[in-house]
Amino acid sequence: RDKTDSFLDLCYNPKLASEVTMQPLGRFDLDAAIIFADILLIPDALGVKVNFVKGEGPLLDHQYLDSNLSKLAFKEDKIKNIYETISIVKQSLPKHVALIGFAGSPWTVAAYMIEGKSSNNFINAKKWLNNEKNLSFLFDILIDSTVTYLKNQIEAGVEVIQLFDSWAGLLDNSNFEKWSIEPTRKIVEELKSMYPDLPIIGFPRNISIYNALQYSRETGVDCISLDYNVNVFDMKNIQKFIPVQGNLHPEILIEGGLNLRNSCIEILKTLAKGPHIFNLGHGILPQTPVQNVIELIDIIKNFKK
Repeated sequence: RDKTDSFLDLCYNPKLASEVTMQPLGRFDLDAAIIFADILLIPDALGVKVNFVKGEGPLLDHQYLDSNLSKLAFKEDKIKNIYETISIVKQSLPKHVALIGFAGSPWTVAAYMIEGKSSNNFINAKKWLNNEKNLSFLFDILIDSTVTYLKNQIEAGVEVIQLFDSWAGLLDNSNFEKWSIEPTRKIVEELKSMYPDLPIIGFPRNISIYNALQYSRETGVDCISLDYNVNVFDMKNIQKFIPVQGNLHPEILIEGGLNLRNSCIEILKTLAKGPHIFNLGHGILPQTPVQNVIELIDIIKNFKK
């Protein structure tokens, strides 16, 4: 990161971004790589000024909202370097390692665009749930842009797509159906019409079991990723309908030792009879000891059903 002026510059630098993508594969025996990018590249490509400020996170210029929504336009040139990164990674990736591309789901991306920054409750974004005309207009833009972005990722070489709806848990049942499930379904339908065999993973974070089952059945995704708040036995019930991904707590990975081993074995044993991608229930935390990651992978690779 010290080689570029900003986080976004790093994302848009194919040489460096491909190196960052490949770094974990050089150290760990992993089954997949995920392209180094960010879910807020879509707003950036739409003409929204996005900055990542150290200690604050993303800051987005949201002055255009309401009166200037029509000025949003997806600029392919702004984001095309991501496709070059994918091509570089694809050429150097071992054939047995899958390459994952991703995007943010429309609700989560919209929440950042409306709020202008990260938040625990996204109060301003939730107010827009009563502004259906403008929110629908924004979602149409985001759905079209996301399909274009992901289509180009697939053409560049990714083999799996993941949709991150990080703030799905902020929505009540009716809004979850309207603003998480429905736009996800539209994106999945569009991609499946072009790439029917492409695996698509959905990650609606911090949702109820009821909503997880609904999401699994109604969006058309091939796999649902679940966060660490979901009980593993509830995951087993969802697994009857769809493959599941998850969901070790990242803090257990920091702790390591016997608790790490026991937690991993419980997840693996409980989900052993159905399709399951082992993963953390959210992103890895910066203070995680590297040795614990090595131990985690060893536990998984040597697990006997």
